Amino acid sequence: MRTTQHKLLASIAVALTAQFAAGHAFAAKDVTLAVDSTFTTLDPYDSNDTLSQAAIKSFYQGLFGFDKDLKVVNVLAEGYEVSKDGLVYTIRLRKGVKFQDGTDFKADAVKICLERVINPDNKLKRFNLFNRISKVDIVNDYEVKITLKEPFSPFINTLAHSSAAMISPAALKQYGNKDIGFHPVGTGPFKFVEWKQTDYMKVTKFDGYWKKGYPKIDSITWKPVVDNNTRSAVMQTGEAQFAFRIPFEQAELLKSKPNLDLISSPSIVQRYISMNTLQKPFDNPKVRQAINYAINKEALVKVAFSGYATPQDGVLPQGVDYALKTGPWPYDPKKAKQLLAEAGYPNGFETELWSAYNHTTAQKIIQFVQQQLAQVGIKAKVMALEAGVRVEKVESAPVAANAPVRMYYTGWSSSTGEADWGLRPLLASESFPPKLFNTAYYKNEKVDADIAKALTTTDRMEKTTLYKDAQTEIWKDAPWAFLVTEKLLYVRSKNLKGIYVMPDGSFNFDEIELK
Repeated sequence: MRTTQHKLLASIAVALTAQFAAGHAFAAKDVTLAVDSTFTTLDPYDSNDTLSQAAIKSFYQGLFGFDKDLKVVNVLAEGYEVSKDGLVYTIRLRKGVKFQDGTDFKADAVKICLERVINPDNKLKRFNLFNRISKVDIVNDYEVKITLKEPFSPFINTLAHSSAAMISPAALKQYGNKDIGFHPVGTGPFKFVEWKQTDYMKVTKFDGYWKKGYPKIDSITWKPVVDNNTRSAVMQTGEAQFAFRIPFEQAELLKSKPNLDLISSPSIVQRYISMNTLQKPFDNPKVRQAINYAINKEALVKVAFSGYATPQDGVLPQGVDYALKTGPWPYDPKKAKQLLAEAGYPNGFETELWSAYNHTTAQKIIQFVQQQLAQVGIKAKVMALEAGVRVEKVESAPVAANAPVRMYYTGWSSSTGEADWGLRPLLASESFPPKLFNTAYYKNEKVDADIAKALTTTDRMEKTTLYKDAQTEIWKDAPWAFLVTEKLLYVRSKNLKGIYVMPDGSFNFDEIELK
């Protein structure tokens, strides 16, 4: 009898233990985020893609950041002053912050991180974003003085860019300039656990995080799911609680699922086709204007974006500081044919249209544009480029005059939230590849002068005038076929709160929480 009783008590104990363990497993707040690509690196200063920069925010923070409206906010900085000549920025640092390796965040981290990126020998991809810094001096443990080579009015916006992250000096010393990209140590809410490049990246709650009560979840698994259908499926099965990007054509299906929220929000992600202005026939502005008239942007929004985009109505999207709204190029194939005839191409011409991407939406876009151009006599051979080919043929062309690119479909978001980073890398003559991304090889001396002068003034009225003049000139010159500004489309489980996609396509998950 006693043996039976003992067995019964033992079995109850085992059951209770299992139930308790299951309860704790259930209570662990683990979130899986499905994203549309793999990460290139976890070194914030050596990454050019928005997705890697988004993931990096798990464990890294900068001196400044952006709110949901791309307005600059303090993060590891408490404030700053600028000298009257616009050359010296004195920044006060937050106290009581620790890196995930237990070391204190102090002024030496700012000096070491910024000096690392401005050293050309390190060959870091973000060198051009920070190369106006002349020197960084430590005033005391919690104050730094940054001196610029010349006045640069969007400097604080640049420091708010997610690449301007503070890396633990101890970790940099331990892992070195190259391997730090695989061993990130920052001040953010999560600490790095593991990265298997094609499968996942895992981060877990940092108990020493300076913002008390955060993070509100235990871990995040970032999971690259490159196939559109699979990314949609993992949300429906509950394998992931968040997915971005959502293929536009699957929006209606996901919207109908009762356990999911499909969210569409404004963006500053613009899509355009650059035209190589150094090569015939694109050296003629009438040809470039004709191509803008030849493309029905409203129809493109329906065909390729399922309505989740708007025709581009200026050189910069609304939401970027100093963006000028000019109104979209109207669809007018008759006007397009007239301009082609005036330019000496009454029967059109043959050319090539490349895409920087090979996903479904990009394929739809270049095929749609091919059909539109054919209606005005332009025969365009289309090709979607693999990433390696894109880098070789477009981004790394060593001599501008011999660059093979003609028409090139691509996109951009001004991730500093300011006009400079939407104009200078793409449309200033100093930015021809391989230095930056002026794939139109566009040069206009007035535009160059306006962009350069806007960098050196801190007078908002003057900057507004300069950027207005530059954008008006660019719009008239039409080095691009101005297409659309995308809407951001993402999906999350109804029990997941506090995460959203920023206007530049990055993420904010400061308040992430499972209800």
